[in-house]
Amino acid sequence: MHPVDIERFWKDDEIAHRDNCFFPGPQVALGIRMSTECVYEELGEPGDPWVPEERQRAIDLYRRYNDKAEKIVGKRLLNEDLPPEDAQFPYVKRIGEVFGGTYAIRHATEWLEKAFDDEDQLSRKLDEVMRMDLRAFMLPDNWETEKRRIYETYGIKPPLMRHIRGPVTLACSLFGSEELLYLILDNPDLARKFSDAITHVTLGMAQVMDEEAGVTAQSRRGFSFADDNSCLLNPSMYELFGYPVLEKVFAHYSPDPADSRYQHSDSAMGHLLPLLGKMDLNGVNFGPTVLVPEIRKYLPHARIDGCLSPITFMRNDREGLIRETTRDVLDGLAYGGVNLTTAGSINNGSSLGSMRLIMGIIQQHPRKA
Repeated sequence: MHPVDIERFWKDDEIAHRDNCFFPGPQVALGIRMSTECVYEELGEPGDPWVPEERQRAIDLYRRYNDKAEKIVGKRLLNEDLPPEDAQFPYVKRIGEVFGGTYAIRHATEWLEKAFDDEDQLSRKLDEVMRMDLRAFMLPDNWETEKRRIYETYGIKPPLMRHIRGPVTLACSLFGSEELLYLILDNPDLARKFSDAITHVTLGMAQVMDEEAGVTAQSRRGFSFADDNSCLLNPSMYELFGYPVLEKVFAHYSPDPADSRYQHSDSAMGHLLPLLGKMDLNGVNFGPTVLVPEIRKYLPHARIDGCLSPITFMRNDREGLIRETTRDVLDGLAYGGVNLTTAGSINNGSSLGSMRLIMGIIQQHPRKA
C-alpha cells in the first residue's frame, strides 16, 4: 500500500477543512469519502450500484466495506446506521412531476421522461403550474398520519428541499435539449415564462417542506443545484434562462455571504464562470476540464470540490491519479479553498487503494511554513 501516516493525515485533514477549506492548514483538504456504489467492486459482490439495495444487505455490505476501509485508509466511510424501513416517509412528488414529467428506471438508472411535444403544450402546462396548489399535489393522503407516527416513534422530521436538479437540466429532460435551445433562441418570451415557473415551483415546494419540518428560509439557510446540462447554453442563453432561477432562489435562501450557494455541474462550465461569479457562489463542483486557476478568477470565495476525473479514479489509473492529484494539490496550496475530490460522482470500481494513493500525494506536498 502507498505510504501514508494515517493518524497524522486525518488530524491535518480536519484542520484543512476549516473556513470552507480556506484555512491555511498543514495540507490540502480531502473531500473523497467514497460512495455506496463502490461496495460491489471492492468486495467482489454482485449488485447494481444505481438501484437501491435491500436494507439488511446494504447494512452488511457497508459494514464489511468499512472494515476494509478502516484498514486501508484509517476511517469508516459509509453510514451503517440506516433507518428502519417503517421510518421512511411516504413518497412526496418531485419537481419534474409538477411539470407533468414522470421518473422512470431505464438501464438501471432513473430518468425524468419528456413531458412536452411542442411549445403550445409547454405554454398550457406553465399556466396550469402557476395556478397549482403545490401542497395538495406533493403530499399523499396519508402524509399527516405517517408524519406524526414517524416523529412520535423515531423523533424524525420530514426532509427539507435544499437541493434540486438545476433549471437547465430539468428543462432539457422535460422538453428536450435541442428543443430548449431553439426555444430560447426563437421564443425568448416563452423561455422566460418557463424559467419563471421553475423559480416559482422551486420556492413553493421548498416552502411546503419547510412548513412540514417546522423551519423557515431564515432559520435553515443554503441551497444547491445539480445542473449538468447548463454547459449546453452560451452565456447569453444562460443569463436569460438559468441564471434568474439561481439568483432568485439564492436571494431567498442564501442572502448572506456565509450562506451556502452551491452549484454542481460535472461538465465543461468554463464559459459560464463569469455569470456564476456574479452570484458569489461559495461551493462548486465542475467538470474535469474546468480547473482551479480558472475557477478562482471568477469565484474568489468558492470551495472548489475537486477537478479529479471520476474516470481516472474509477479505472484506478495510477499514473493519471498521481498527475491529476498533484496538479490539484499544488493549485490548492497556491489558490486556497480546494477540497480534493472528483469532478462528478464517485463510481463503482473506484478503489480504497486509489483513495490511499491520493492521501499519500496530499501528504507528500505539505504547506510550506
